[in-house]
Amino acid sequence: MKKRFSRILFSLVATVLLLSTFSFGAAANGGTSKTRLTEIPLAEIFGDIELSSNRPTSVIVELKAESIVEAKHKGKKQTKANLKSEREKVITTLQKTVKGAEVNREYDYVFSGFSVELPANELIKLLAIPGVKAVYPNVHYTADVISAEEISAEAFSPQMMNSAPFIGSNEAWDAGFTGEGITVAVIDTGVDYTHPDLAHAFGEYKGWDFVDNDNDPQEGAGQYHGTHVSGTVAANGAIKGVAPEAKLLGYRVLGPDGGSTEDVVAGIEKAVQDGADVMNLSLGNSLNNPDWATSIALDWAMAEGVVAVTSNGNAGPNNWTVGSPGTSRDAISVGATQLPYNVYTSKISTSKGVEYPSAKVQGFPSDEELLALNEREYEFVYVGLGAASDFVGKDLKGKIALMSRGEFAFVDKAENAKNAGAVGAIIFNNVAGEHADVPGLAIPTIKTTLADGQKLLAELGAGNNKVSFNIEFDKWVDETMADFSSRGPVTLTWMIKPDVSAPGVNIVSTFPGGVYGALQGTSMASPHVAGAAALLLQKNPAWSTEEVKAALMNTAVDVINPSTGKVYPHNTQGAGSIRLLDALNTKTLVAPGSYSFGKFVKNSGKQVEKQSFEIKNLSNERKTYNFEVEFAGNPAGINVSASNNLKVLPGKSQQVNLNVQVDTSKLEPGYYEGTITISDGTQTIHVPSILFVGEPDYPRVTGAFMEKADAGYYVGAYLPGGAEVLEYDLYVYNANGTIGGFIDTLGSFTNAPTPYHEFLWDGTVQNGINLPNGDWVLAVYVEKAGVAEYKAYLVTKE
Repeated sequence: MKKRFSRILFSLVATVLLLSTFSFGAAANGGTSKTRLTEIPLAEIFGDIELSSNRPTSVIVELKAESIVEAKHKGKKQTKANLKSEREKVITTLQKTVKGAEVNREYDYVFSGFSVELPANELIKLLAIPGVKAVYPNVHYTADVISAEEISAEAFSPQMMNSAPFIGSNEAWDAGFTGEGITVAVIDTGVDYTHPDLAHAFGEYKGWDFVDNDNDPQEGAGQYHGTHVSGTVAANGAIKGVAPEAKLLGYRVLGPDGGSTEDVVAGIEKAVQDGADVMNLSLGNSLNNPDWATSIALDWAMAEGVVAVTSNGNAGPNNWTVGSPGTSRDAISVGATQLPYNVYTSKISTSKGVEYPSAKVQGFPSDEELLALNEREYEFVYVGLGAASDFVGKDLKGKIALMSRGEFAFVDKAENAKNAGAVGAIIFNNVAGEHADVPGLAIPTIKTTLADGQKLLAELGAGNNKVSFNIEFDKWVDETMADFSSRGPVTLTWMIKPDVSAPGVNIVSTFPGGVYGALQGTSMASPHVAGAAALLLQKNPAWSTEEVKAALMNTAVDVINPSTGKVYPHNTQGAGSIRLLDALNTKTLVAPGSYSFGKFVKNSGKQVEKQSFEIKNLSNERKTYNFEVEFAGNPAGINVSASNNLKVLPGKSQQVNLNVQVDTSKLEPGYYEGTITISDGTQTIHVPSILFVGEPDYPRVTGAFMEKADAGYYVGAYLPGGAEVLEYDLYVYNANGTIGGFIDTLGSFTNAPTPYHEFLWDGTVQNGINLPNGDWVLAVYVEKAGVAEYKAYLVTKE
């Protein structure tokens, strides 16, 4: 039986285990013996880690001794010397107990603890050391970007940078707010501080590189993400960022292969200590969990007065796809919108009598490049799935790449086709139905159904390899949410995420080497909000981080789904798309700017919860506020009461209490969305709210992995809410892309905690037979809170 350690986590506070004792007696030769068992208190461990091997495992250790900032905000005294002493006690004990334990980073300002690498089978010794509060896996973070395209000097023009003006930056500049005197920390892949549009923003001290451990945060070779983000915040040259006169500090925490929790936390802590007013983190992972070392650091950074802004992730459009650090309780999480655009109809033609009624425009880099396809007939070439290797040995210059959906992202397929010289692409579905639009693809791309794709392949087989296009303007579409933008809610806290949205599709900004590029992703949306925060702080230097967040949320505008004509759900857009001038001019602040009333699980009768929010009157006259709370569809069984005619004196704040009464016997289980409307007669503020009846419908499993180990493979799954029953099954993967026969169950487990689980598989199946290398299907079965899920993942055993 494998040695395992598993614990269900209930809160960020380490559980103090009650010592329980029991004994049993046995008669032997007329004598008795007694054995007393006493439970040893252990720190909490986040996740379920295989403890049966000596695999080197990197973790973040949180100490019971509070960080300097946490103690300060709790009215306690804490010093660096005391924290160093407390850390050294734990580290000394650890290194005596675990030979070879290697401490990497130490923290004391917004997070109290250190990072350490040690064998997995020694973790239990760490958990038992007095002074250890919790242990978090040192998870991997990547830059949140969907696609990248460098723009040549010939193609570039300042007018391409239209996202900052769209949110109202120009009007803010005209009003005198440019970010002057405000410092923004960019925690990312580094930054090319020599770029002519960015050099003005850096002083002698430029930040820190946690990848190379030096004081030069210059972006690494082949990287561009941090420079692009920095330009959106504060470029001032051919391109103007949202806050063109703000100062920048760069913190390189992501290398070419991404980064990890230990460096991200170190970057947050360093930025706060260096005096940043705002920080931007356009990075993330897939863990939908609020209780993480990164989130703790961000929450305390916000408490210390640094506005923390982070991307919401690029795993949309389904709910529950937000990942850390976008799951933070206090930081401002940002979703991505697409700026208004033109819609076109499309027809494609090959030989006479063959029609393709499903042909539609999927995405394009510019209207001009799309319409250029109308100019002549093109040869088209089939390139399979559109991998880079599929183009090897094929002439695509000036031609159309025909590809199937599957295995690779659409943006990668289009980019590979462009790199091969293609001027356009046709991507057909690999299953019945229509696949998604993807704005901003590298080349004009038409999508078709599987049936029409098969017609195109048949035409090629018959020697008809020419295609022509008829593309016409159809309509103009206002700002929309990007499909890739991750959605909330957050598990465990059930909070709405994102908090706000901003432009994130085809954003033109600075690239290393003095050039420019277009990127898309929530990474591109987040720095718009960081720049906006800088302008708000310039006007209101005494504002708290909560007030900055409230101003952005309270004045955001609804984004409308063009396919339905209705407002996007709260967990898609948050409070809406930011509008900078309105935020600067608001006369009222309502905090928090969104509400989750949580879950109501009482089987019958009424459940009452109390909530409150704060209203601050920024004007120079007394205001009277009225409130209205409405849930979509006015469902019977939900009643929220609040007092009306609330009078607030100028410059003063007042708390508003809400009573939420839910009669679950009158409601179907599910997600209910509402809005709290606050009005003073001239300004109206809409506060998004949600509640759940019954256990929320979060996905029980959000991903799986299989990684090579010294003696087998580490197999695991991401579990947002843990699992009562967990099983890993292996199936054959057929050459035609279908799932074949069952092979074996690799492991079965119970009561696995959130946010992830792993175990060591020896690589054998069915009575010790070694599984051959190749492609297989790993199926993960999960049961939790009466809901069962079974998900399958293609894995390659090497």
